[in-house]
Amino acid sequence: MKALIISMGSIGTRHAEVLTSMGIEVSAITSQIIRSLECFNDLKSVNLDKFDYFIIASPTHLHYEHLNYIDTNVSGKIILCEKPLFDKFRDFNPNNKIFIGYNLRFHPLILELKNMLNPSEILTIEARCGQYLPSWRKRKYTSSYSAKKELGGGVLLDLSHEIDYLSFLCDSKLELIKSYQAKVSNLNITSDDVCMILAKCNKTLINISLNYLSKTPYRQILIETNNNTYHLDLITNTLKIVDQDGKITQIQNSNLQRNDTFKAMHIDALNMQNHICTFSQAMDTMRLIDQIQKENI
Repeated sequence: MKALIISMGSIGTRHAEVLTSMGIEVSAITSQIIRSLECFNDLKSVNLDKFDYFIIASPTHLHYEHLNYIDTNVSGKIILCEKPLFDKFRDFNPNNKIFIGYNLRFHPLILELKNMLNPSEILTIEARCGQYLPSWRKRKYTSSYSAKKELGGGVLLDLSHEIDYLSFLCDSKLELIKSYQAKVSNLNITSDDVCMILAKCNKTLINISLNYLSKTPYRQILIETNNNTYHLDLITNTLKIVDQDGKITQIQNSNLQRNDTFKAMHIDALNMQNHICTFSQAMDTMRLIDQIQKENI
């Protein structure tokens, strides 16, 4: 099998490492000289038909251009586009199988949680994610796409994992009730650094809080049902379940490596396609993002 990765930034490099470890022959679109890979300067110089699998890892504002070009010029192929799908909602009718790189769906404890939950029994969910942008983007954060609204940066797009994995856990798309999105800090950025979302999924009430501000990184999910409280910490990789009698059950996955979720995602995309985020699901996420963006102009 042959794969073509579009753009070799940090995420493209990670995809290359994972795919190579799976025995897949990897080529790349990049201006870099990478001796271990066959490299091309641009998509138009490539015979796309010789590739089976395409990974779009370019900056968010280029996703539509690159996806449209590949999808128009090949058929019967599998395309994985990094998250978020686009920088804003766009109409798009795919000709190929297109999936989106929301790899947190493949975190073992999120899958464990999904197996434990009956979506109709979930009363409320709180999802919180925060990390100080200069600590996260260690190479001069002001130059990163996260810092630039025009490149598709900002917490809403950057941390849209939360929207995706909550719809995954609830087996349905989220519906917006109210939101707040703004730049509130003294960070030297043009993008939003805070986003708060109140939504619902069927009868489940959902509260999402995202920021680039927290000097102590956190990524947590708190789920309430009539019988149990579930607390998942994605930094410590710990899932705690507390029942009505106060009995605590704790599950820890201390051996998880970051590439594990990416590898599981690629295996699923190329085989069973059980948990991978579909194009339709990603479009639902983009519609919600579009509503939030318009509500906070």
